[in-house]
Amino acid sequence: MDTIVSGGVSVEYAGGRMLAAKEDGIGLITFNQPEKRNAMSVEMWVGLGEILDAFAEDSSVRVVILSGAGNKAFVSGADISQFDKLRSNADAQQEYDRMTGVGRQKFQAFPKPTIARIRGFCLGGGLAIAMQTDLRIAAVDSEFGIPAARLSIAYGFDGLRNLVNLVGPAHARMILYTGKRIDATEAERIGLINKMVLDEELNETVLDIARTIADNAPLSVAASKLTITEVLKDPADRDMDAVRAAGKLCFDSEDYKEGRRAFMEKRQPVFTGR
Repeated sequence: MDTIVSGGVSVEYAGGRMLAAKEDGIGLITFNQPEKRNAMSVEMWVGLGEILDAFAEDSSVRVVILSGAGNKAFVSGADISQFDKLRSNADAQQEYDRMTGVGRQKFQAFPKPTIARIRGFCLGGGLAIAMQTDLRIAAVDSEFGIPAARLSIAYGFDGLRNLVNLVGPAHARMILYTGKRIDATEAERIGLINKMVLDEELNETVLDIARTIADNAPLSVAASKLTITEVLKDPADRDMDAVRAAGKLCFDSEDYKEGRRAFMEKRQPVFTGR
């Protein structure tokens, strides 16, 4: 298995198709169905929600990396083998949305920074997962696309909003209308990913970003994530009270005092998240 966190012991969810590990402030979530290029099943969505709950409650986890098992795919999309049974028509699709919705909502509301470590295929629902993360780092051999038009599927609103926010309406239309895949170079050019790296540099690049985030003040990082999320909402839906409360929490924290002391003493701060 292509792995990134070496020391942590993996805990299995969804019958082993989802794995969770943690090490040095970093949580790792692995989509572990390489024989299907990590295609996302209903059970995996439930498992993802359970992992996110555990990481949200664990103060030792400050940033989370999402990765696909093996080197062929991050997530290649929804598990199409479940379509005939679970997504055969509009009514069945509603039930599918209900079953996967809890995991999706937990992912959307997850308060800590997330990084998608992408290698290989990142398609359809897999791309929706990647776009929901805060940062996307991809190996040069990655491929991206949304084949909804080739399956007569209407892509969901949240995924479309994230796509348009990242690449703009013109590139979103090209991706959706054609259903064609794009390579990592193009994905970086249009803003779909933050950074493209060589395959052999992927792990260290992602870990370096994760370590940097984990070493920063958790309350400040959380406030930034919250505020950016609110900025992207319609003005009428923004929770400005929450934004103000997050700012107040930072300025009243022990970490703010530690940051000032460390600056004056010319040393690295040690933040506790309090």
